[in-house]
This record gives sequence, structure tokens and C-alpha cells, in this order.
Amino acid sequence: MAILPPHRHAPGRSARPGGLRRAAHRLLTLVAAAAVGAGLLAAPAYAAPSVEEIEAQIDKQWEQLEPTIEQYNKVRAQLKKNRSKAADLEKKIQPLALESELAMDRVGDLASRYYITGPSQDVAALLVSAKPSTLTEQLTLLDRLAAQERKQIEGVLAVRKKYDDQKQQLEALIADQVKQQDELATKKKHIEGEVKRLEKMLPVTTVKTDQCPTINGVVSEKARIAIRTACAQVGKPYVWGADGPNSFDCSGLTQYAYKAAGVYLTHHTGAQWNEGKAISRSDARPGDLVFFFSDLHHVGLYLGNDKMVHAPRAGKPVNVSSINTMPVAGFRRP
Repeated sequence: MAILPPHRHAPGRSARPGGLRRAAHRLLTLVAAAAVGAGLLAAPAYAAPSVEEIEAQIDKQWEQLEPTIEQYNKVRAQLKKNRSKAADLEKKIQPLALESELAMDRVGDLASRYYITGPSQDVAALLVSAKPSTLTEQLTLLDRLAAQERKQIEGVLAVRKKYDDQKQQLEALIADQVKQQDELATKKKHIEGEVKRLEKMLPVTTVKTDQCPTINGVVSEKARIAIRTACAQVGKPYVWGADGPNSFDCSGLTQYAYKAAGVYLTHHTGAQWNEGKAISRSDARPGDLVFFFSDLHHVGLYLGNDKMVHAPRAGKPVNVSSINTMPVAGFRRP
């Protein structure tokens, strides 16, 4: 049998490195394509943040904003108080300034008279017109008048300086507080802008139920569950003290609805008021609790657009109605 030299290869057995690399590349390409088709190497999908996640971000921003707001309120209150003090001092300084000016005018008149006529003529006039028994008294009175003018001026100027000094201190404090107020307002504006940006990210959700109107708005997952649960009870009778599943009173219905969403409320309107976060009417969302009357003796589940689902009273089953038929006490978000 013939033996080939070491540098020769048998026919049909090409071992060129380039050919092997190309074959391997084709194989990897086919495997990768198959994997992508099967979803094994698909790019990870990032879900949009939920209402709850955005709310948590807003809460975090609010934790920074609220102390700033309170500090702003404190500085503003101090500024108002100090401006009032400055105005009071100004009122006190004005009559003192006038009194000082009048006293200076009197001294000026006295000085002018002595300069023009001379003291000897005044003395002569006193000698001619006055009795000897009153001459000494009148000369003494003249000296006393001059001394009294000087003393009055000194007193007025001293008081005026005291108020001027206080006013300068207040004005410096006011200037400092105005600067603080401006800095806090800038910081507050920045955080408010961030909160508004986050609020714009809140997704609009459509909630459809058989018994309630379709809701289009910002609704959290827990609120959606509570709305669907409450709406499913429409038509069931009102029974005092009942919390489902066959009958309800007002706080029993809201307790039952939120229990389905994993939120446990007390079967009492006053307690539910304290168990939720205070929400203004303008910020109320579907799923919030709406309370009525000053003593909070009625509650419903808000649906938006001034509508709610609630258990009204004996003789009226669970239904959807306007919130404007009773005096609204406020809104709470469980």
C-alpha cells in the first residue's frame, strides 16, 4: 500500500481551516435563527410602569417636596411678621422725626434771634418791661428754655436712633428671608415639575362592567378589582350591618369591594375615613372612597364623573348614582 508524504492528504478530505470556520458559522447562524424563532434569544420586554409604581415614585418625590413646602410656609410667615414689625416701627419713627424737626426749628429760631438782635437787647428789653422782682425769674426761664430745647432734641434723637437701629436689623432679616423664600420657591418648583412629569406618565385605563358605566381614567389595579367587585353587587339589597355577599350596608359594600383587592378596611365609615389617604375632589380618581355629611355617616365607591356605586339605605338596593345628591365631606384613597 502506498504511503503518502506527511504534507499530502487523501482525496476528498479537505481540512482547510477557512472551510471549517465557514461551516461552523453557518451552523451557529442556523441554531441562532431557530432559537430566536422559538423565543429563546428574544430581546427582553420591558413593561410600562404600573399606576402603583408611578404612585410610589410620586410619593417619594412628595416626601422631598412637603418639607420644602413647610419650610417655605415658615419663612413666609416669619417674613410677614417681620414686615409688620417694620411697618409698626416706621409709624413710630415718623412722629419722632417730625418732633425732632420741630425741635430743631425752635432751636434754630432761638439761635437766629440771638444772632440778629444779640442777648444784650433781650436783657435790656427785660429790664425795661419787667419789674426787678421778675427779672431774675425771666432770665432763668430763658436759660431753662434753651436747656430744655437741647434736652428735648437729645431725647428725640436717642429714641429715633433706637428705632432706626431696630429697623435696620429688621430690614436685613427681611432681605435674608426674601432670599430664602426665593431659593425654596425654586426648589419647590423643580420638585413640582418632577411630580407633574410623573403624573403625566400615569396610564389611562378602561374599566368595563355590566352594572356600572365604562370608566376611562387613571385606575390602579386594586381600584379596578374593587370597582368590578362593587359593581357586581348592584341590585343586591341593603341590610343594616351586612357586609356581603348577599346584602350590604354602605361601609360593608366598600369593605367587601376592597377586601377582594387585598385591602382590609374596617366595617365603619369613620374608621375607613382614617384608613385612607386624603384626596381633594379635583384629584379624586375612580376607586376612591367618597364620604358624605359632617359626621361621615355614609360612604360610596367613586366611579368618576360625579358617579358612585353605593348601598344607599333600607328599601334601596346597591346602585349607581350621583354624588351630588348628598353633601360631600371628602375623598379618601385606600
